[in-house]
Amino acid sequence: MSQAIAEKAKPRLTTSAMIASIASEGQRVKAAPFGKALVEYAADRPEVVGLTADLAKYTDLHLFAQAYPERFFQMGMAEQLLMGAAGGLAKEGLVPFATTYAVFGTRRAYDFIHQVIAEENLNVKICCALPGLTTGYGPSHQATEDIAMMRGVPGLTIVDPCDALDIEQAVPQIAQHPGPVYMRLLRGQVPLVLDEIEGYRFELGKARMLREGADVLVISSGILTMRALEVAQDLAADRIGVAVLHCPTIKPLDEAAIVAAVGAAPRLVVVAENHSVVGGLGEAVASALLRHRVQPARFELAGLPDAFLDAGALPTLHDRYGISREVLGRRIRGWLG
Repeated sequence: MSQAIAEKAKPRLTTSAMIASIASEGQRVKAAPFGKALVEYAADRPEVVGLTADLAKYTDLHLFAQAYPERFFQMGMAEQLLMGAAGGLAKEGLVPFATTYAVFGTRRAYDFIHQVIAEENLNVKICCALPGLTTGYGPSHQATEDIAMMRGVPGLTIVDPCDALDIEQAVPQIAQHPGPVYMRLLRGQVPLVLDEIEGYRFELGKARMLREGADVLVISSGILTMRALEVAQDLAADRIGVAVLHCPTIKPLDEAAIVAAVGAAPRLVVVAENHSVVGGLGEAVASALLRHRVQPARFELAGLPDAFLDAGALPTLHDRYGISREVLGRRIRGWLG
């Protein structure tokens, strides 16, 4: 199905449902952290260029286009061309940041990422918005399997930031990292939570223990780290200690940190992710534990189901599919018995 036909076939939701913020009511946010961080990083680095497939406004790349119009390339609704052009620019020594929606960047352009970019280890940074269940549209726009697809690409680094701070700090690091990177992109009004963690800094390839707890260990990435921190606060009122290990880099996975955290105490281990339970962080963690011969007291996955998800308002969908604060908390309580 062409992208134009897909646009006609998609559910008729309002624009506000399409671009809804993932922030909770009253939550602190920062506007366009990706676009602002890229503009700042590129100020004295003329090799950095930006490309998009007709979605500059909805990936915050419009800020880069305004700041450096001579370094901005609008490729139109042609994601395969977007990735091919990014690869060509990288071959000339430039550092391309290619942006689109995650469903289009992965499903429509997978072969070009694999053959043009990854096979030659080109220095392309693929930053894709609407990861997982972060849009009210149905399967045509919900990238619930993007990590599973990208994990299979040899040599491709995968980043799933939690909030605005993660994104701001990730941009210069993925730019400086040699080789291709796929980053799940939060854009618009992005929640800000990790600045409350003393000394937190994003470090490519590293996990970080955000809080300790004796009863449950939640291993998470992306917006589910934000939810895990909220649930940990809720459960603390009932004297249930929840540790949260944030894994913003999915590949290469910080297996040493995961093995150490799981082996530190006999407690329930929950992997929480804004992705299908098939092929994402949960399976990566399970594989690492098996290979390192570490046995958790109990292991559960809190991800999206292996199904085509509904369209609708985000709070309703997050409740329905188990990744809201309230439902995730109930699930963890149930697993504890």
